[in-house]
Amino acid sequence: MISANMLRGPRPFPLGDERSHYWRVQRMARATGVDLTEAQRRGVLPQDDWAGMVRRCRACLWAEGCARWLDHRAGIEAEGEGARVWPEGCVNGRPFKMLRDELRDEV
Repeated sequence: MISANMLRGPRPFPLGDERSHYWRVQRMARATGVDLTEAQRRGVLPQDDWAGMVRRCRACLWAEGCARWLDHRAGIEAEGEGARVWPEGCVNGRPFKMLRDELRDEV
């Protein structure tokens, strides 16, 4: 499947607001069962990698879809359902999976 990020072409796009994307990465991690603070504490997530996740999020063209997904996810969490897989369009899906697997292995 072709994601919106692949359709950009060579034209540069402005990055999104750093603060809002920092919090979006936090929300996405929480919604998918990844504790970024714990990953950093254990040395699984170096600061540069965390910053890289925020940079990728800032450059993502799926930001509106992500916000809707997270808002919908917040309603599901309120009903008591556990963490689930991140959306297909998430540019940080692979790092989230690696972190979640790494944190599980260390428990």
